[in-house]
Amino acid sequence: MNRNYQDNTTDPEKDPCLMLLRPLAEAYLSFIRESDRHAEKMGLTGGQFDVIATLGDTEGMSCRELSEKTLVTKGTLTGVLDRLEKKGLIVGKPSPSDRRVRIIRLTEEGERLFRRVFPEQIRHIAPFFKRALTVEQMETLRNLLLLLRDSFRQET
Repeated sequence: MNRNYQDNTTDPEKDPCLMLLRPLAEAYLSFIRESDRHAEKMGLTGGQFDVIATLGDTEGMSCRELSEKTLVTKGTLTGVLDRLEKKGLIVGKPSPSDRRVRIIRLTEEGERLFRRVFPEQIRHIAPFFKRALTVEQMETLRNLLLLLRDSFRQET
């Protein structure tokens, strides 16, 4: 446990952990709403954009890797992949090292879409960060969020 943390459970309104929860959740939800809204203008759901962005500039990855690297839940991923495959944007092939594993990769059409929508999405989202934070604050925030993420991944 971080020694700088002081437990203020007697006064929940002063507890530093509780004071972070709502702003963290609100920032995340605001980001997702805006990101998804813009992805939809480009003809994709937020989950579809996430998968295309994750597969872009790769040789492909397994469904397990995709579920770990995207924000798409495992239960939703299969449907997202099915719809992207029907659109001709991805293809799944058996892994050469393990035939039970499917490697999902972008098709040529999927790569073209990635090259168009990924930079467009970044250009759309970046101003939200730039008007709120300096470059140094972004670096600090990134490091703090990674520490927090890693703390949640540790077993208690």
